[in-house]
Amino acid sequence: MPARRTPFGAAGGGPRKGAALRRAWAGPLAAAAIIAAVPAQAAAAPDPAHGKQIYDRCLACHAVAHDRVGPRHCGLKGRQAGSMPGFEYSDAMRATGFTWNRQTLDRFLTDPLGVVPGTTMTYDGIKDARERRDLVAYLLSLPPCGGR
Repeated sequence: MPARRTPFGAAGGGPRKGAALRRAWAGPLAAAAIIAAVPAQAAAAPDPAHGKQIYDRCLACHAVAHDRVGPRHCGLKGRQAGSMPGFEYSDAMRATGFTWNRQTLDRFLTDPLGVVPGTTMTYDGIKDARERRDLVAYLLSLPPCGGR
């Protein structure tokens, strides 16, 4: 019985045919994977300047250098949640054990009331991942506090 023909040659052409086909596709597939990954990486880069624009929405309750209804945000990176001297935090916030970093800020800002039930921050959160990522980048870029 003659071998069945396929667009790639005779069916059942043996291991050499399969290896040749894999080699023929390896280069284009690798190039496509690299090209697809570059825009995804560029899109994922945090933009602190955009985060500053998002932070403008927070100014009703927060400021960078002084307390308002909410605590100041200077020196936030690495600070223990609920620990800014002179600000009266909820028991819930003081009890979180959080240290503010990219992960804890992202989690908290997604759903403050859900992540810390009992917090006095009555805000629904930032659902847009890009806005949240950029705001977190801005908050973590703020310099240490220079005093009250």
